[in-house]
Amino acid sequence: MSGLYLSPGLFPEEFLRPTVDFILGCQRDSGEIPWFDGGYTDPWDHVESAMGLSIGGELDAARKAYQWLAEMQLEDGSWWASYRGQEIDNAGRRESNFVAYIATGVWHHYLISADDDFLQAMWPMVDKSIGFVLSLQSEHGEIDWAVDGTGKPKGDALVTGCSSIYKSLECAHNIAVTLGEGRSHWLSARDRLGKALRHKPERFDRTWETKSRYSMDWFYPVLTGVYTGADARARLVSRWDEFVEDKLGCRCEKQQPWVTIAETCELVMALLAAGDHARAVEVYSWLQQWRASDGSYWTGYQLVEDLLWPDERPTWTAAAILLAADALTKHTPAAGLFCSVRLLDRPADDVRERRILVD
Repeated sequence: MSGLYLSPGLFPEEFLRPTVDFILGCQRDSGEIPWFDGGYTDPWDHVESAMGLSIGGELDAARKAYQWLAEMQLEDGSWWASYRGQEIDNAGRRESNFVAYIATGVWHHYLISADDDFLQAMWPMVDKSIGFVLSLQSEHGEIDWAVDGTGKPKGDALVTGCSSIYKSLECAHNIAVTLGEGRSHWLSARDRLGKALRHKPERFDRTWETKSRYSMDWFYPVLTGVYTGADARARLVSRWDEFVEDKLGCRCEKQQPWVTIAETCELVMALLAAGDHARAVEVYSWLQQWRASDGSYWTGYQLVEDLLWPDERPTWTAAAILLAADALTKHTPAAGLFCSVRLLDRPADDVRERRILVD
């Protein structure tokens, strides 16, 4: 398909309806959303898929997805790396950014649904999850990427993972303020994390080869608000030619000739966050060539071999397509969530105010 150019007020609802239906079709009766039919479920991508359902107007299905997470949460507030139904698929670790992301999803759903009962019901889960995450923060500000099967911290931090947590702490704070819950130390923790990400590169990738070869280490600090304004624009310009393949998308890794659709969608939102709307529209227009007939999207494209790889179309990739489309068109009250930073100092009283906060 030729390029799809989106602008505010022109969400292609009919065109993207099959994409929403694809996610719905993969969701289990329990609320769980695996990567694809027969695949496993990890907490981060499950939340991403739930956000896609919220954008598509499937609020009951999205709420069911969050309820499934609440039911699966461990006593310490975390989740295992992956599941298959009620069974643990990977008991080797519990990742901090996976655990924190629930706050982003819950706040996103609330912005769209204005469902106060939902927010109140999800609060215990969010509170416990953030407690687990912040227990892994060092005196230097960074947050350990995971604990092992016994609960022992892995002893290192990731730029991408900590950037994702930075956004989740913003959302968790907004949830707490809206509910009148006192969690001022969450903002202090977020501030320390931001300073580590901006000024303490030595606190990341201490025990392995640097992850800077991955595009997410490049644009995630912009997507999540670690860098804003001129700093954000300068960061995106600095490595654009290393990661972006014209007319195709964003590479996952600098050395690998492979563009991925979900990461390209995230780059679109990072561009919007940096104020580069024209380039965001252009990059998104490249993505429809990777759409399957049922409205799902392939994971990525291998440039050298000229093939779609791997042979899978994940729910979370479909959700990323919806998130980027929403951000470009300002279709829902959550459209600006990844394009700006907003820290509430009082409850958001109604849907109109929430819309203003995220635009």
